[in-house]
Amino acid sequence: MNSVVPAPIARQPWGMLIPLFLLVCFGAAVLYSAAGGSMQPFASSHLIRFGVFLVMAAVITSLPRDFVRLLTYPAYIAVLGMLVAVEAMGALRGGSQRWLDLGFMVLQPSELMKPVIVVTLAQFYSTLPVGLITSWRALLVPATLIALPMGMVLMQPDLGTSLAIAFGGAVVMLLAGLPLKWFIAGGAAAVVAAPLAFFFGLKEYQQRRVLTMFDPEADALGAGYHITQSKIAIGSGGLFGKGFNNGSQSHLQYLPEPHTDFVFATMAEEWGLVGGLFVIAVFSIILRWGLKVARDSRDRFSSLLAAGMVATIFFYIAVNLLMVMGMAPVVGIPLPFMSHGGSSMLTNMICIGALMMVNRWNRNAPRGGLAH
Repeated sequence: MNSVVPAPIARQPWGMLIPLFLLVCFGAAVLYSAAGGSMQPFASSHLIRFGVFLVMAAVITSLPRDFVRLLTYPAYIAVLGMLVAVEAMGALRGGSQRWLDLGFMVLQPSELMKPVIVVTLAQFYSTLPVGLITSWRALLVPATLIALPMGMVLMQPDLGTSLAIAFGGAVVMLLAGLPLKWFIAGGAAAVVAAPLAFFFGLKEYQQRRVLTMFDPEADALGAGYHITQSKIAIGSGGLFGKGFNNGSQSHLQYLPEPHTDFVFATMAEEWGLVGGLFVIAVFSIILRWGLKVARDSRDRFSSLLAAGMVATIFFYIAVNLLMVMGMAPVVGIPLPFMSHGGSSMLTNMICIGALMMVNRWNRNAPRGGLAH
């Protein structure tokens, strides 16, 4: 087999890549249907973006460990600077100021911060002496690194992305070995502060989204419209769905955002439970492979980096699926590799590229000892 297939191709993690390719193609089929049976404007750009970002992921895969560690803090400062630039001159869309118009593309810097915060904290904890892991330094510095971008993203306002940044950072902190009692105390403090944050920290439309989650039918034509229509679409799909390109909820425009946030509902109406299980199975394969990469890592930096990237992808998946089923507020988190959107595809392909990079480091690491 090795004599037939070139070594660089044979070395790729095809057990993860082939399911990923199938998922992206399935997503393109769903986007084709969401556009009423047309490759434009969603499916074609979805495939093109994936192709471009796949090349980017291949470049990330080839990066040496020392080079990544050298660029970590400058990358954090650069993305933080872009978030400041968003506040100063960002493009305004739909009442939110989240984007930078670079001319050749429109970039959402907050999306870049999700993987950047992971690699930044992985670098910090990999250089922190083990004896200091229970000191306040191990908590205050990372908490500051997380709080700065979170505060800026909340000002945009973008609750979903700010929570994603916090989640990725918290997972790295937990796996780094910080005392569990600190997380329990933080969780208790969050519960106490939640009512204050709800009434004084969230805008009115964000408050409605949270309240609607508990009883969407109370305002089925208003704040609960998204969740109500999503549940109808998913439930009407049954076991095998209504058939490809036969979804009435999306085609008759009852289902809002059928190509982005609610693409899973669009899929479930046409492909049913079988389609939903396929999507969840592929995500499980990708996440399981990512966790194996983290476990196989022979140094602290690589392990924390890989685990944090898995956590970032998992947050997208979990929040989106809970959201479309009415079990979480509508916070604008797209479904990885299926939703139409350049920023989310960019973030998730950076995560895939980083995992493939660590996988290559693991493969090339000397046996019987830690890689440095």
